Amino acid sequence: MTYKTKQRDEILKVIQAFKGDFLVKDLYVAMQEKIGLSTIYRMVDKLVGEGLLRKSIGLDGLTYYQYLESCSEVNHFYLKCRNCGEVKLVDCNCIVEFVHHACMEHGYVLDTQNIVFLGLCYKCQKESLL
Repeated sequence: MTYKTKQRDEILKVIQAFKGDFLVKDLYVAMQEKIGLSTIYRMVDKLVGEGLLRKSIGLDGLTYYQYLESCSEVNHFYLKCRNCGEVKLVDCNCIVEFVHHACMEHGYVLDTQNIVFLGLCYKCQKESLL
């Protein structure tokens, strides 16, 4: 059961404004330290459990979080920019053929809720040409 509290709503609103991965410390600073750090850690853990956030360990050993947008399609995936960290939801069925191929040809059953392709977003591509 999900309990919606004022603190949860405030934390989620700030999380949704992030354009990519974030650390709990980033969230604490963005909240202007209005909510205690231990409360933020507890809420972030709950949001991970609810499937609203993804938790990952970066190459630097730090724990990063990413907001996962809700989507209407069962088969969706995310595009993540390696440069700026922006994450974009692709909410369509074009991934179905790939998922089928991975299963039939390679024996993998993929979790279609958590497919992330890494690359460069359009903005970062343009900036790299300058």
